[in-house]
Amino acid sequence: MQLIPQSVCATSDKVSVPVYRLNTVIVGAGAAGMNCAVHLYEFMKAKGVEAPEDLIAIVTAGVGLGASRMSGSDKQTYYKMGTSPTVADSAMDFAKTLTAFGCMHGDVALAEGESSLREFFHLVQAGVPFPHDPEGAYIGYKTDHDPFERATSAGPKTSKFMSECLQVQSDRYGIQIFDKQEAAHLLTSGVGDERRIIGIVTIDKNRLLVSGKGFPETTGAATSVSGKGFPETTATTTVDFGLTVFLCENMVLAAGGPGELYDVSVYPHGQTGMHGLALAAGLAAHNLTESQFGLASTKFRWNVSGTYMQVIPRIFSTGADGNDPKEFLAPYFPTTAKMATNIFLKGYQWPFDPQRILNHQSSLIDVLVHHETQVLGRRVFMDFTQNLIPGEGKEQFCLEDMEPEAFTYLERNHALQATPIERLEFMNPLAIDIYTENGIDIRTEPLEIAVCSQHNNGGFVVDKWWQSNIPHTFVVGEMAGTHGVKRPGGSALNAGQAGSMRAAEYIVNAYGSKPVSESALGDEQKAQLASLFDKLSAIGGKSPDEAIREIQRRMTLYGGHMRRLETAEKAAAEARDLYMGLRESFGTKSVSLSIGNISGALRDEKSVPKHTDAMELVQALRAEHMALAHLAFLEAVVEYLKAGGGSRGSFMALRDDGDEIHPNLIDPDTGKPYRFVPENEALRATIAEVRLAEPNKAAFAIRRVPVRPIPQRDDPFELAWTAYRTGKVFRK
Repeated sequence: MQLIPQSVCATSDKVSVPVYRLNTVIVGAGAAGMNCAVHLYEFMKAKGVEAPEDLIAIVTAGVGLGASRMSGSDKQTYYKMGTSPTVADSAMDFAKTLTAFGCMHGDVALAEGESSLREFFHLVQAGVPFPHDPEGAYIGYKTDHDPFERATSAGPKTSKFMSECLQVQSDRYGIQIFDKQEAAHLLTSGVGDERRIIGIVTIDKNRLLVSGKGFPETTGAATSVSGKGFPETTATTTVDFGLTVFLCENMVLAAGGPGELYDVSVYPHGQTGMHGLALAAGLAAHNLTESQFGLASTKFRWNVSGTYMQVIPRIFSTGADGNDPKEFLAPYFPTTAKMATNIFLKGYQWPFDPQRILNHQSSLIDVLVHHETQVLGRRVFMDFTQNLIPGEGKEQFCLEDMEPEAFTYLERNHALQATPIERLEFMNPLAIDIYTENGIDIRTEPLEIAVCSQHNNGGFVVDKWWQSNIPHTFVVGEMAGTHGVKRPGGSALNAGQAGSMRAAEYIVNAYGSKPVSESALGDEQKAQLASLFDKLSAIGGKSPDEAIREIQRRMTLYGGHMRRLETAEKAAAEARDLYMGLRESFGTKSVSLSIGNISGALRDEKSVPKHTDAMELVQALRAEHMALAHLAFLEAVVEYLKAGGGSRGSFMALRDDGDEIHPNLIDPDTGKPYRFVPENEALRATIAEVRLAEPNKAAFAIRRVPVRPIPQRDDPFELAWTAYRTGKVFRK
């Protein structure tokens, strides 16, 4: 059935805002969000709850958007506990792998391991086409940072298949998806330890775009309900901005990573995340320093890992106009064979890794691509139609001259064809097809690439049930900061499935299935809604597109894979100025608004929005939220570097007393060769938690907490059974 507004929030008898009352609202429709909805329904049904579909709603900016639907690589990896018929594995070994490089809580890692196969086979049953052998074994392969053969794949669109199959289940259960909802505000109640997030206010773009680029106007209370559950409107002189309220007992945030924070990104276009909103609502974040970067195509955003690199394409640069081709890698490698070997190794050493730079290792390529594009302003391409062109005085390219690790791999896979495209066609034709589907023929044209932001290993603080620091609010998927410094490739997909299942299990068993009470929308929340309405009425000032471009450029240069304390401090100061300026640009004038019998700030009936383009209004909200998020990220970078942190994960810490990369590779900030310092491994034992301490000053408090160890449980069965039957297991 279709959910309909259960009450109407009237403003001065002129503006009507629909209000939905639920048990759980899931924000985000990717693989993690969909999985949480499916499990919530199933757990509620198992408890005998009638019509659980009426208690759950998925709220999303776009069902078909997001990294789950639109991101991947040559064979997108799902990392699970091992299922090889000959290689033993355990949840404890799995947890040790996840925590090996530090900054990951052991109880979360063990929960991911214990839930891994449960969720993997849930996906198999849902229809995700993971391959198995004739006897039914799901044979694995090794991925980066993987000591076992735990990885599997359903091809380049693994996460897309996951999302689609889970949505089929969700649709079959009748769970309603509210699409095209722009998150505008998280409604809160209480302060300190009593603080709760009890709902979300969205801008319903279905209503916002009713009159083209303008705003739909309303009068009176909702007169009827359309098929989608939205009140119909009658044009007068007032504006409702498409505001919609979803109230809930439990909130699950599954809105993905903050991809649009970066100028150079492999995230899908438009994926802003909602980190700024969550920080403003009081959620604590951690490990914000730990993002993952790597080479990806830019016209169509896709990771160029795996066989894209293993076939050893020519990599060259041009001027901004596409002319002046240059073999820019060649001068930095002693031989053509060494250069070719390291291009091959980028296939499974794909993420940028500062430990693989010196002595002509594979991540030197990322440094050179970054310097060529971000410093020199040139463009970089992969050409699959040609083999490598040697640098001046270097030997010609020859497959047999490469180091044994590379040549033996190609030989064993019978991939010794004459050109890269022939080798790719033989080993992985689907890797070609994905570009063809997106209007790029790599059989005939070069593929433009850059070092891109790809994944945020950090995110928001969660416990082993994926509950945040605020009770009843859970964070799953990439928004949850559960990945530590380094993670095996594909483990994020497992984390999203394990975490969303555990969040659903905890909600139903610890908090129950009742909808939010009628009294949830009290004076405090009505005042927040009035304040938001005031803000939207007074929006103006700096162009939101201009502000977002500023944020993206700043993050790519100073919060990306090359970081220096002095420039990070300057960038953080500029980020704070931008955020405070954007807040002020919304205006502070009072406007007439009353909600029910509760008077809010007064709104002049003759006032109209400064922006007449509806999408510019949405973009202005995004700019403010992104500005706060990028300030938090930069503050975390500054704290880490001040604490003596060095190069780790997928970034390097530049410092004048560090190791020189190459005498001819000059840092534009110093005029001297780039130098970077090694990791300070002592910091692996603590995690930096970031919280917005003074909202009016955009001041963050950062504290370091010790990493929780992996639990060493050995409970007797009878005691474990009793704890489960009585629900005590959810209180441990």
